[in-house]
Amino acid sequence: QVQLVESGGGLVQAGGSLRLSCAVSGHTFNIAAMGWFRQAPGKEREFVAYITRNAGITNYSNSVKGRFTISRDVAKNTVYLQMNSLKSEDTANYYCAATWGVITTDSAAYSYWGQGTQVTVSS
Repeated sequence: QVQLVESGGGLVQAGGSLRLSCAVSGHTFNIAAMGWFRQAPGKEREFVAYITRNAGITNYSNSVKGRFTISRDVAKNTVYLQMNSLKSEDTANYYCAATWGVITTDSAAYSYWGQGTQVTVSS
């Protein structure tokens, strides 16, 4: 089992920044990648970014590329999402997730999920 706990969400003005954290515990040795997803009210969950566990290879959605940065601290078993130049359309509940064998932007491949942290950007 793997447990994921997100933190760092909140209310921020447009143009501001937030850093989300995802603490990972449990049987983490088989994790292939960690991802961040988000879901706004009335919308489907969408991919934001992922980072591979070993090589640290990253991938971003076009909507956040250049503004968000995903990183990991292997020693602390923590994944971060630094969000800069936030826009009102970034408002959503943000989830971190872990995938075992398939490194993908498809949320269906992620087996474990955190409870989510709310990010609200005021314009």
